[in-house]
Amino acid sequence: MAEPLIAQYGPDVPQAIARMVAAVHPLFDTDAFLHDALGGYDALALMPRGKHIARTLHRHLPADFGEAVRILLASVDQPHGRAPGLSLASFLFLPHTVFVSEFGLDHFELSMQAQHTLTQRFTAEFSIRPFLQKHTEATLEKLAEWTTDPSEHVRRLVSEGTRPRLPWASRLPAFQRDPTPVLALLERLKDDPALYVRRSVANNLNDIGKDHPDVLAATANAWLRDATPERRWIVQHALRTAVKRGEPGALAALGFGASADVVIGQPSISPQPAVVGGKLAVTFDVTNNTAQTQRVLVDFAVHYVKANGKTSAKVFKLKTLDLAAHETQRVGKTISLAEMTTRTHYPGLHRVDAMLNGRAQALGSFELLL
Repeated sequence: MAEPLIAQYGPDVPQAIARMVAAVHPLFDTDAFLHDALGGYDALALMPRGKHIARTLHRHLPADFGEAVRILLASVDQPHGRAPGLSLASFLFLPHTVFVSEFGLDHFELSMQAQHTLTQRFTAEFSIRPFLQKHTEATLEKLAEWTTDPSEHVRRLVSEGTRPRLPWASRLPAFQRDPTPVLALLERLKDDPALYVRRSVANNLNDIGKDHPDVLAATANAWLRDATPERRWIVQHALRTAVKRGEPGALAALGFGASADVVIGQPSISPQPAVVGGKLAVTFDVTNNTAQTQRVLVDFAVHYVKANGKTSAKVFKLKTLDLAAHETQRVGKTISLAEMTTRTHYPGLHRVDAMLNGRAQALGSFELLL
């Protein structure tokens, strides 16, 4: 079994940070810091460990924020002894970003300088959000300046930090209500040379679409005019959730009609019954029912049974078909029924639908056994 990620964030993290800080600040009481930092540390989850270290640093660094943050920034290039190949290698600097967000809100310029430095080591997408809420205009102005920064990590902070629904973070209700300021930043980044940044732009636009599907569709149509292949990819990635929901505006932006004039045939859902931990194969024919070429977006959905007996649909991507007149193509996919951190399987009858341009058509069902 793979080692849990949190095992990479053990007592060696505060120990490494203590060595780095002591190297640039001889008055730092390493023993007292580690006594406090390691107290109750093992009982904490990953993100709380980062916050705990940050708050302990606050107690053991100078009370003046400017002096404390200068010490922290001076320490980041010191040897720390942790293996660079660790999955969580960059998380060494999580406490530094938390320190800025919790104790630097009244020191805007110093905090912005710190986040500019830190995001090039560990993302400041979480620590920028309190500043967007308390110093909205000033932070947006700084982010606009950073859209042309030489570092792709800084440019990505602009798009990732302003996501209204950023995972693992508190939402930004003001931008959920009115995404106009965020869209202005994304407009500057939509042709960024780095895929790392462009993917973040797409994810931000996808977030916006969950609250404003009309804004998402309008932006997609505007960006698709004379679009490069890279920008077209951004739009397609940004529309992925809206397409799964079958939103007409998103489908139309990608060139799919509101409904597909096709016939589904020869559906196969196997094995019957299926078992938790096994696999499920879903295949079916799609036939163009017209004398004209049709482009059809084909997916399928499994209506998973939940603990309360109700069901929740999960859409699985298949492919886009360019069907000639009366042409038939067979499509399908095998999915895992193994237990996952994001899904617990429950026994019962599971319906399966074909999704044609976002619209459901029944394929059949399967019984899932434990």
